[in-house]
Amino acid sequence: MSLKGKHIILGVTGGIAAYKAAILVRLLVKEGAEVRVLMTPLAKQFITPLTLATLSKNPILVEFFNPENGEWNSHVDLGLWADLYVIAPATANTIAKMAHGVADNLLLTSYLSARCPVLVVPAMDLDMFVHPATQTNLATLRFYGNHIVEPATGELASGLEGKGRMEEPENILAAIKRILDNGKDLAGRKVLVTAGPTYEPIDPVRFVGNYSSGKMGYAIADELYERGAEVTLVSGPVSIRPRNEQITIVKANTASEMYEACVKYFPSMDAAILSAAVADFTPIDPSNTKLKREKDKLSLELQPTRDIAASLGKLKKAGQVLVGFALETNNELANASGKLKRKNFDFIVLNSLNDAGAGFQVDTNKITIIDKNNKIEKSELKSKTDVASDIVNKLVTFLAHV
Repeated sequence: MSLKGKHIILGVTGGIAAYKAAILVRLLVKEGAEVRVLMTPLAKQFITPLTLATLSKNPILVEFFNPENGEWNSHVDLGLWADLYVIAPATANTIAKMAHGVADNLLLTSYLSARCPVLVVPAMDLDMFVHPATQTNLATLRFYGNHIVEPATGELASGLEGKGRMEEPENILAAIKRILDNGKDLAGRKVLVTAGPTYEPIDPVRFVGNYSSGKMGYAIADELYERGAEVTLVSGPVSIRPRNEQITIVKANTASEMYEACVKYFPSMDAAILSAAVADFTPIDPSNTKLKREKDKLSLELQPTRDIAASLGKLKKAGQVLVGFALETNNELANASGKLKRKNFDFIVLNSLNDAGAGFQVDTNKITIIDKNNKIEKSELKSKTDVASDIVNKLVTFLAHV
């Protein structure tokens, strides 16, 4: 979409990543947007107001009033003027103030007055980003309805390696366009998502399971909902919740329960994304009472669970899109491509446990998408939120052509 005629406020806070704000302003102006830049006093220590004023073609606002003529810089008027308020970089300090309603500078009072969508782009050192206080504050901002561009992983100003780098301006621009385009490219669509592990009972207190946290599936469900889809999330036992409470959650502890839910809901869906780590085997005869340690050895006989992906592949009708996942440890591409064909997927998302930062329990992922047209798309290590966006983008492309 074009940004011509759009009014964008860019809030710049005091962090080393402030230099990227100049690139972002240039990109926005080139796209036709009118940009007003607000800076915190400390931000001026990292990039000069003159640089941003020259690029934005507008005066830079820092103080509540102009000390030369007493002219008031109205945060209320700014909040009414903007179509989008972007805060990039957003430091841990500013994020904390936003989460708690502190209004001690023009950037923050304008945030509290803004009636437009707000996009927050965190940038800080690894330890600051992963601190529970920062994560709680970001969760609060999401709850308020703010959009968050997750920071990238890489070398940080401190010399550490990890998550905290401000995302590149080109990717921020893409996020801005999605928001201003209302991001509703899936409006009217119904999508089924599976997430998390399944627990196959051995007895009332033990089970056969796996390490899945559900984070990838929940990120996909949130991305789908925020882009207008009606989402049904069939979830195994996890300790997380989606950001959007309006997502319909169907709980399924076992593979059998997940199978029944998927077969029930899939016929009315436009698409399904099967990201759950479903057990392939389940105990044949689980005990009704706790098994006691009476012998040196215990033999556990297992039987295959019902294949959800294969069943939905057979149920799939014209106009429906089916997406699968493959978590592999060897012969990754060959195994994923074989699964793609056997299950009648439109495309499959490949994870390899050989890639550091990918797989279970972590907040990042590195994927390869293989589609039924033999197109292969590899991505770098990203946050699961950004990976979810990539997967949904691919889904949108397929839905447009079925």
